[in-house]
Amino acid sequence: MAQLEQDHVIVKYATVVNWSKIDDEKVTALIEVQITPERGRGFEGIAERIYLYPQVKSVYLMSGAYDLLVEVEGGNLREVANFVSEKLSPIDSVLSTKTNFILKKYKQDGIIFEDHQEDNRLMISP
Repeated sequence: MAQLEQDHVIVKYATVVNWSKIDDEKVTALIEVQITPERGRGFEGIAERIYLYPQVKSVYLMSGAYDLLVEVEGGNLREVANFVSEKLSPIDSVLSTKTNFILKKYKQDGIIFEDHQEDNRLMISP
């Protein structure tokens, strides 16, 4: 473990929290961002510019209809909306954004948040 930490293979230990069990009004959004890559740097420079904002929790380069997926956390919907309109959208290379708010998390990092009961019914076969 120590060698993996030293080699930066393990970069962080984290706790998974079921925020629905806590009186916390935090809002999380996943923002799909279409961008024009920069000459010589591609997506790297724009991704770096975006991930340096403190409200940005994750940034992923994606294949498909959009280029980056940006996870943002705010105290309320207005904070996230202001981040998109005042910080993200004005970046020259950003062509469009689509914001999706997370309403409920069922599973994260392999952890199921809901209490579920096992199905104990008998299997019937023809």
